[in-house]
Amino acid sequence: MKRAIVLIAGLCLGGQVLAAPTQQTVLEHYADLAQAMYQDSLTTAKALQEAVGKLIEQPTEKNLGAARTAWKAARVPYQQTEAYRFGNAIVDNWEGKVNAWPLDEGLIDYVGTSYGSESDENPFYSANIIANKMVMVGGEHIDAGKITMDVLASLQEAGGVEANVAIGYHAIEFLLWGQDLHGTGSGAGERPATDFDTRNCTHGNCDRRAAYLKAATDLLVDDLGWMTRQWGKGGEARTTVAGGGDRGLVTILTGMGSLSYGELAGERMKLGLMLHDPEEEHDCFSDNTHFSHYYDAMGIRNVYTGSYVRVDGTKLTGPSIADLVAAKNADADKALRKGLDATLAKMQVLVDSAEKKGVHYDQLIGEGNKEGNAMVMAAIDSLLNQTKLIEKAVTSLDVSPIEFEGSDSLDNPDSISK
Repeated sequence: MKRAIVLIAGLCLGGQVLAAPTQQTVLEHYADLAQAMYQDSLTTAKALQEAVGKLIEQPTEKNLGAARTAWKAARVPYQQTEAYRFGNAIVDNWEGKVNAWPLDEGLIDYVGTSYGSESDENPFYSANIIANKMVMVGGEHIDAGKITMDVLASLQEAGGVEANVAIGYHAIEFLLWGQDLHGTGSGAGERPATDFDTRNCTHGNCDRRAAYLKAATDLLVDDLGWMTRQWGKGGEARTTVAGGGDRGLVTILTGMGSLSYGELAGERMKLGLMLHDPEEEHDCFSDNTHFSHYYDAMGIRNVYTGSYVRVDGTKLTGPSIADLVAAKNADADKALRKGLDATLAKMQVLVDSAEKKGVHYDQLIGEGNKEGNAMVMAAIDSLLNQTKLIEKAVTSLDVSPIEFEGSDSLDNPDSISK
């Protein structure tokens, strides 16, 4: 899929000159939004860090519940940053540290018997770092006697296997909820607080499990702090985009289209629906996937319209790619805005199903759930339509081709093994 982009500050439409922001002001505001989103991601991660500290100090069900609530809150601003992926190499090269999925949870901790003990694709499938103080990675022994941020970082994608996710939001999610053993039935992970209680320990190694949770959360905070600085004054991400000229605009649209099409519609939604597999659910331990998809979609709209509501309620607005499109082709801008809103409405249906009816995303994609499957497919179809509208908006801007990320689930569905 290839697209194009804009270069102009003001354009003629029907004999009337419509004022548009300059390319430079659009790029600068785009960077401002990114900085705000990552700052909010850092702030909420620090709140999670505090809640995890209280859980470790006093491993009660109340404190476990508070840590889970803090994790969910931390996902809200972070998911909205994902529209900054794909076009921004500095973000995409880093993103795997904080949001890699799906993961083979046996690398980290104990798992249910249905998980099995080995995998042809992954020699670390059941390494269980929490239970084992020494592991072999790439022919070298790694001393995990003391679980630290450096040790966990060294285990990320161990053996070159992407499913060996040792750090980030989803490793923390697994540690807070445990496996979701309900399949496509009702219920999320059910890890007890006593898994962290050294005086009343369940499942063994409670001190190491607590140490893992703390190190993973501390590392998340560090990583988000690093990315926040990249979008600050003089930061590499900011200077690359703001000084990128036409390439900066290509960056914006590449992120929007790639998240809309290949990543969200394809890898995160259509694939799991085709396979009816809850393991392909994005937030599979917490059953929070409905919100993750919703805020991904919101992030795309944020970037297009140049607006973002911060976690403290402050709304940021400014020059946007939408202004540039509207100046060139008002109909294309109107259609895309309508398409973005329509997608959010379809995502809201998934949110309402989970939050109001108690029917979560893994249940909706279950085999035989015709109504649930249709609800998910409606959201996918809206993302696909939205992507076409992004293409039309880009075409109206008359620039160099843009290539969006694809997905076999959309582009070559016959290759997907069920």
